[in-house]
Amino acid sequence: MIPKSHPRYESLMKREKIIEFFERGILAKAGLIAHGRGEAFDYIIGERTTEYALKSIKAAASLLILSKKPVISVNGNTIALAFNHVIELSKLLNCPIEVNLFYKTEERLRAIKKFFDENKEELEGIKINFGGSYIIPNLESNRRFVSEDFYYSDTVLVPLEDGDRAEALIKMGKKVITIDLNPLSRTSRVSTITIVDEITRAMPLLVRYVKTLSRKEAEDILKSYDNKKNLEDILKYMSERLAKLKL
Repeated sequence: MIPKSHPRYESLMKREKIIEFFERGILAKAGLIAHGRGEAFDYIIGERTTEYALKSIKAAASLLILSKKPVISVNGNTIALAFNHVIELSKLLNCPIEVNLFYKTEERLRAIKKFFDENKEELEGIKINFGGSYIIPNLESNRRFVSEDFYYSDTVLVPLEDGDRAEALIKMGKKVITIDLNPLSRTSRVSTITIVDEITRAMPLLVRYVKTLSRKEAEDILKSYDNKKNLEDILKYMSERLAKLKL
């Protein structure tokens, strides 16, 4: 039992959740590594939602509001850490959820489907896709196989994405929104909007702004948003913070 008074309580609880979903077969081993790598970057930004992340979250919400055919793509880590908020966002946008795995096995798919069945009441009315026969061009991994909904979407929210697919989606002409604690990753650098924040902090805020922003506000936010400039600003912030943290 981890006491709530522990200074690392929130972080440790997320680790426990990741371990739980790994043991259930929903996460691949690489998902554990990816989570730990993200934690390292979270330390650098101070384990909080920065003003730069908030700017990206508002832009992401704006893009989703204005999109005609958005889709939310999830992997094991996203299911483990942000399942409820993914459901809420899907209902707000009336958009499908696509399960897309890099380390795809029949065992993992069965485990995820079982988890979804256990939560079928919450998922009522949401279309869930587990890939399909449509193929993303310029991509060789198993993640290239997607559903018709995904293939013809205009905007894809892909928390915790891998860079090669993000790049391929951009080449298809799609708008890509990612949540990635590493601003130097290929995913962060090629995406349309990059939210450099921890997923359990970013998703509730994304839901909030999708609920509250008007179309006019969304249009104005997108007009002034510059993802490259935002990434430069967050890197400068991280560098300055590291300099201040010298022992």
